[in-house]
Order: sequence, then C-alpha cells, then structure tokens
Amino acid sequence: MTLDFGNSYSTRQAVSTMIAGQILPTLQLALAAAVVSGITGIVFGAFAAMYKGRWPDVVIRILSLINTSMPSFWVGLLLIMLFSFTLNWFPASGSGGLDTLVLPAIALGLAAGGTVARLVRNSVIDVLGENFVSALHAKGLKQHVIVLKHVLRNAIIPTVTVIGLQFGALIAGAVIVEAVFSRRGLGQMLVQGIAANDFPVIQGVVLVIAVIYIAVNIAVDVSYAYIDPRIRLSLNK
Repeated sequence: MTLDFGNSYSTRQAVSTMIAGQILPTLQLALAAAVVSGITGIVFGAFAAMYKGRWPDVVIRILSLINTSMPSFWVGLLLIMLFSFTLNWFPASGSGGLDTLVLPAIALGLAAGGTVARLVRNSVIDVLGENFVSALHAKGLKQHVIVLKHVLRNAIIPTVTVIGLQFGALIAGAVIVEAVFSRRGLGQMLVQGIAANDFPVIQGVVLVIAVIYIAVNIAVDVSYAYIDPRIRLSLNK
C-alpha cells in the first residue's frame, strides 16, 4: 500500500524508483501492441464476416490461426531480419523514438490480433442475422455501410472485453519482446532480476503488472455503459 518494495539486492536502489523509471516504455509497447491487435482484428474480422464462406473469409481465418500460433519472439526475429537487416527500414534494437516501437508492437500485437479477428468475425455474423439488419437491407443500404455504421457497434462489446483481457497478456509478453529488441522496460528489468535472483525486483514488477491488469479490466467493465446504450439505460432504471 505504501509502494515500498524494498531495495534491489544487485543495485541497492529502491525497487519503486527502478520501476518508475522503466514502466513507461513497457506501457507504450503494450498500448501500441493493443492498437495493432485491435485495428487488424476488427478490420479483418469484419471483412471476413462480410464474405462468410468465400475465399476472403477462408484466407483471413487461416492467417488468424497462423498469427495466433506464432510466438512473439520468433515473429520479432523475422521482423528484424526483414525490416532491419534486409530493407533497413527500422532499427533492430533500442528504445526512445517511434521508429523503435513499430517492430516490437507488431511482433507483440499480431497474435492478439488473430484472436480478435476470429471473435469479431463471429460477433458480426451473429449480428448480421438480427431483424434490424434485414430492415436496413430493405431500405437499400449497401452491405459495407450496414456493417460499418450499424453492425460493428453492436458486435464490439465482446471485442472490447477480449482486448482488455489481452492487455494483461501483452504486458507479460513484453518481457520477451523487450529482450529480443533490447528495449528498456519492466521486461528487461524482470529478466535481469530473475537472472540475479533479485527477489525484491521480481516481486515488485509482478505486483505492478497484476495491478495494471486489474485496473484495465475495471476500465473495460466501465466502458460498456458508454459503448452500448442498452446497458446505460438499464443502469438508470
């Protein structure tokens, strides 16, 4: 409660001070990865639902499964080989600028994006079967207009839940990705603490990650009332 995690065995510094200096890069990476997973998942999931049973749907489902199956550290190494060593578009390591955040965010967010895409696809397909969608078709609205303006908002709640739950996994996954890309952050700090048997550091980092995970889930629950007017109306009764 007092944020006094003791002192590091290795550096003799206060663990709370060390965490304060390392938490921002990790939050930046996790948020960037959440944006990557959210955008790719929603776009490809909605596109797959619009072409249910046809080749775009099949291709997107296969790619989503592949993305979910690939470990983030392996994806990170592939991205470094292609975009850093071969094309020389982004730096292979380091932290600080936006260019150093792109590849780690993609490596961390792709797997979560595959999960989100499958969920969005199923949710959109369910909503497309509702009566109000038939009424919109009867008015002459195009399929993509119906999906973008009306269906996605009704299908977004389970997606927000998954993205919120994934955020905790993204912070945990940052431990490996930060090591692959040699980034500053809680991940590097945790790895170094484990290697040195620095238990105050390990306990402090794990506790901070757990608190962030709980806080994000509370924020997700609160956001339901703003996303879905039906929930807001039921709360006001």
